[in-house]
Amino acid sequence: MIIAKFMAVALIGYLLGSIPFGVLVGRRSARVDIREYGSGKTGATNVLRVAGKKAAVIAVTLDFLKGFLAVVLAGLIFKGDHSLTGSSLWWPATSAQALAALAAIAGHKWPVFLKFHGGRGVATFFGGMLALCPPAVLFGGGVLILTAVLTRYMSLGSIAGAIGAYTVLIPLTILRGGPIEYLAYALIGAIFIIVTHRDNINRLMAGTERRLGEKVKMGKSLPSVNP
Repeated sequence: MIIAKFMAVALIGYLLGSIPFGVLVGRRSARVDIREYGSGKTGATNVLRVAGKKAAVIAVTLDFLKGFLAVVLAGLIFKGDHSLTGSSLWWPATSAQALAALAAIAGHKWPVFLKFHGGRGVATFFGGMLALCPPAVLFGGGVLILTAVLTRYMSLGSIAGAIGAYTVLIPLTILRGGPIEYLAYALIGAIFIIVTHRDNINRLMAGTERRLGEKVKMGKSLPSVNP
């Protein structure tokens, strides 16, 4: 039974993560397929460059909620479940929540609805982290925003923010006795974000990375979408 629940949690998280909000918002607000411009990714940064600020805010909020809801639903599915492991009590809910959050990130990166070509999962990572440990999001999010504002490189801000969230979670886990699964989620998520930004890292080193505020050259728009 518990294995079936873990499988359900992973599937729900993945399907939530697979919802291509960036593409949907781009089509709705600017009548374009954002995958055909800029980085070709489906995340909010590319939405910003292609469809503007309002569309980007909507996209980042919805992508954020994917991670958050995946964790909340996992907690509800495993509510009250526990088992004895040796002399200690194990609460599988914490493992399920971390799994759901990771599955949501995987869904955003490899969405089944877009032939497994999505975004980098930054907003979804922080959404899952908010449900797991809000203080880590406050610190990591602050690092992300500060770095992005000072350098105008969203990619650098995303990497720094993910590392910041993981770093601050280490003392929080030790001092507050938080679940080790949450720390593992932060570590895996941070590594994932760094790896998915490897092309950005190469451009940063070469001095050719796009800065915030830079627009992309647009082509033909999509046919009008009915309300």
